[in-house]
Amino acid sequence: MPDTISTGNAGLDIILKGGLSPRRLYLLEGAPGSGKTTLALQFLREGVRRGEKALYITLSETAEELAAVAASHGWDSGEFDVFEFDSAAEIFGEGRDQSILHPWEMELGETIRLIQEEVERVKPKRVVFDSLSEMRLLAQDPLRYRRQVLALKQFFSGRDTTVILVDDMTGKADGRDAHLHSLCHGVITLERLTLDFGAARRRLQVQKLRGIDFIAGYHDFTIRTGGLQIYPRLIAATHHGEFADEVTPSGVQGLDNLLDGGPLRGTSTLLTGPAGSGKTTIALQYLHAACERGEPSTVYEFDERIGTLMARAKAFGFDLEKHIANGTLCVEQIDPAEISPGEFAFRVRREVEERKARMIVIDSLNGYVAAMPQEQHLILQMHELLSYLSQKGVVTLLIDPQTGLVGAMTTSLNISYIADAVVLLRFFEAEGRVRKAVSVLKNRGGAHEDTIRELRVDAGGIRVGEPLSQFRGILTGTPEYLGIRDPLMEDRDRER
Repeated sequence: MPDTISTGNAGLDIILKGGLSPRRLYLLEGAPGSGKTTLALQFLREGVRRGEKALYITLSETAEELAAVAASHGWDSGEFDVFEFDSAAEIFGEGRDQSILHPWEMELGETIRLIQEEVERVKPKRVVFDSLSEMRLLAQDPLRYRRQVLALKQFFSGRDTTVILVDDMTGKADGRDAHLHSLCHGVITLERLTLDFGAARRRLQVQKLRGIDFIAGYHDFTIRTGGLQIYPRLIAATHHGEFADEVTPSGVQGLDNLLDGGPLRGTSTLLTGPAGSGKTTIALQYLHAACERGEPSTVYEFDERIGTLMARAKAFGFDLEKHIANGTLCVEQIDPAEISPGEFAFRVRREVEERKARMIVIDSLNGYVAAMPQEQHLILQMHELLSYLSQKGVVTLLIDPQTGLVGAMTTSLNISYIADAVVLLRFFEAEGRVRKAVSVLKNRGGAHEDTIRELRVDAGGIRVGEPLSQFRGILTGTPEYLGIRDPLMEDRDRER
């Protein structure tokens, strides 16, 4: 016999390090609407795919309702046996007056006997029992209920059968049954979280699993056509890969000089500054250069529409459409109200592991904050994601808009200490004109300039000027240039 059997869900199998131990009793618990029935159906369908007999015992849903759930995912409930008590009167013979036998009209002992007879008849390898709340209702007494659950466990223990007990957690004041947890070999909990705005978030946690070193903690998931899409929690330390320690130039000499040739492979660079200061344009410059080198790259757009981004790139002479057409570049529009951090990390992993992406651009961190319902964990989530990308040798560009255009500015996420390099952009005033300045505050990957240079962005692309001195008010957020005119750049047409 195999050490583990697949649950029918690839994400859950990863969390369980391969699957479930066979011939054991498991508890699948969760509030109504959390996805228990869908996951249970995936478990049975996997057994059918492997040529095993499968049985769904339902006290809470009719066969028609179960068939409707299966059909919504493109499945056929006729692939496995379904035993429902609304049609179980036939088992008592023809002498019964009623044509439909409801669970609450039966004695609990009789219910258990019918279940055992059906199992003896079908001889399934996989069984789903849905749900325990009806058994609590029939028992009416907690001690009697526990005895019957123990009797079920003992009944299945001598058989080559893996059983999942489904519990909607409505029979307990606190929602949990500690005695039931102790009886089962493993416990999987599904949760549905209703946020103030946006789609409901769902997450999964393996409470216990004897004999298996599973991935603990919460794992985000969604219910899509085809079943539960589970996103295992990212653990960066398990994803190390070999890569060359080299710089990634932008193609603009002045910009590359700021970072001693460009960002190193496996590092993250934070581009921070007020709106309109040129953060996205600098990211596009690095992105275009990577695509020209034939390196697969991906942009995640939280704030700006893809169409706007493409128009902006075209205005600067970056032909991103060519790279999208040949598969080098992928641009994904992200709706912060509809995505969880776990799903976002899964998408990034898919780009890196399947498309072999070498550069990732996240525009912007404000959108990422909006996708996170529990902001106290956001730094940890981003730290793990950046560590993963570093392990894979990916160059990551993070765009962080600061609140305010002039004066003291703040950011929604203080992530500067996590990033390997920080590029700061500022507006400054000189000779009655508003100009832009760029400087590098840190670069863990190597040397960097400590000068402040002027940044110009026009139809011809990016220009970085000579080092500027004689600044006042840099750290206050309202820098003013008091030096001579010569180092300042003028429009291109004036230079001809």
